[in-house]
Amino acid sequence: MSLGKRIQEDLVLSMKNREETRLSTLRMLKAALQLAQVEKGKGNDLTDEEVLVVVQRLIKQRREASEQYRDHGVEDRAKQELEEACILEAYLPEQLSDGEIALLAREAAIASGAQGPRDMGKVMAILMPKVKGKAEGSRVRAAVSQLLEKKRS
Repeated sequence: MSLGKRIQEDLVLSMKNREETRLSTLRMLKAALQLAQVEKGKGNDLTDEEVLVVVQRLIKQRREASEQYRDHGVEDRAKQELEEACILEAYLPEQLSDGEIALLAREAAIASGAQGPRDMGKVMAILMPKVKGKAEGSRVRAAVSQLLEKKRS
């Protein structure tokens, strides 16, 4: 079953079960997917990969909003944003551990011939397609940065 269909089924199930937070989060996701569909054009359905990109973008937005609410002392809204992010995370593939990211970063650094922090772009260009959907860019960037700093020393 495609990811889009799974999301639609979960939305209907949330309506039946009267799960308000989950329902509103899935409606927001559905709206974002419809917008992406319109941008892609009529007759071209979104692929699972394109759906994942939308889900990841919404998760990132929820986390950033949570941080901003927390910084301004609005703890209940910060908690709600994180709850929504957790609901959306259910649609992501299993995430890589920090150790797995570090190992892949090391392999990419060797493949690119990276010598230090200046070569971060080369390493990221090789690494990001391998971890797409399985790790947040910030985690990957941190692992590569740490690895390249050690190489410089």
